[in-house]
Amino acid sequence: MLSATARNYRNAYAGLSRETWLLSLIMLINRSGTMVVPFMTLYLTSNEMGYTIGQAGYVFGLFGAGAFSGALLGGWLSDRIGFYPVQVITLLGGGVLFLLLGQMKTYPMICTFTFLLSFVNEAFRPANSTAIAFYSKPDNRTRSYALNRLAINLGWALGSGLGGMLADINYELLFWVDGFTNISAALLLWFLLKPVRYIPGRIKDSTTPSARPPYLDKKYLLFTTITVLFAACFFQLFTNLPVYFERDLQLSKPFIGLLMASNGLLIAIIEMVLIYRLEGRRHNIFYITRGVFLVGLAFLLLTLPIKGAGLAFVMIITVTLGEILSMPFMNSYWIARTQPSNRGLYAAIYTMAWSAAQTLGPMGGAQLAEKNGFRLLWLVVGVTCIVAALAYRQLGHKDNHGQPQAH
Repeated sequence: MLSATARNYRNAYAGLSRETWLLSLIMLINRSGTMVVPFMTLYLTSNEMGYTIGQAGYVFGLFGAGAFSGALLGGWLSDRIGFYPVQVITLLGGGVLFLLLGQMKTYPMICTFTFLLSFVNEAFRPANSTAIAFYSKPDNRTRSYALNRLAINLGWALGSGLGGMLADINYELLFWVDGFTNISAALLLWFLLKPVRYIPGRIKDSTTPSARPPYLDKKYLLFTTITVLFAACFFQLFTNLPVYFERDLQLSKPFIGLLMASNGLLIAIIEMVLIYRLEGRRHNIFYITRGVFLVGLAFLLLTLPIKGAGLAFVMIITVTLGEILSMPFMNSYWIARTQPSNRGLYAAIYTMAWSAAQTLGPMGGAQLAEKNGFRLLWLVVGVTCIVAALAYRQLGHKDNHGQPQAH
């Protein structure tokens, strides 16, 4: 049995390109410094800063607005100058802006630099998604994205665990670590991965239906609309949920950091092997539907008349399983609709969907929690996720791009 398990793990990672591994290593280093986001709400509402949950929600709204516009620019540039320079520039710029944001103490300046930071940071994502598609093959593309997600979540686990301890000492340390890890990732990309002159935007294939621009792809636009609905709920995990854990469940900041870290660790242990076993067996939408439903169930658990660390842990496990089932196959869904000539713009719109959710979700959730309490927030979020799962399922009945790919 142990040998079979080892073989599954080995096969799950086999056949991926060197460049895919390098991109994932760079992502791991970058995301190991991801400490500001899960603790930003706690930082702004701390005694040191003194802002309300509602004000913190508006800051996250600006974070999402910057990410939304930055994603569009990043995708547009990826189709015109290539994904390589876009990644280097945005990683360096994001690192500098993290350092500057940590020095801002007035509310207008925090809002301004939060917007600028997210604008530059999110321009990186479409370029990175396009790079992964370029360096992968159709039969291992979902695993290539899963490896990248593994790096993101392993980095998230390391960053959240360390971030909880650093936040207990001084919140400003989080900004310094985030800044230097961004800059380190940019330098590694520069030294380890050779520049690629291939600029997909110059390649036109008007004979292929999927070469059309994404704004003419109605089913894709419906898919991204549903994704906004789901992601607005999912982002509560990193914004309003830590505040609930501290205020209502009376959990310490280091323990909250460990809970956030467990999300990344579970993904790092489970996701690649699970994707290897599932990839190509059923429609992408089949897995997306079930994953989104599990996320909704996880938030509904918080409406139960139970409190304590046990509830928090079960909730994190459930939401993580839902994330593992849904998100890698979401990437496979939109990639299946693209050609090299329009991949950057498709990636941009997908990233923009998440960015819009990052504006609407935390900001709306914060206002709802402040006025009506967290229990109503979790009820609304849980039900909305289930509605999104049903909408994805309906989309799958109308679409053939969710079909499994042959190995």
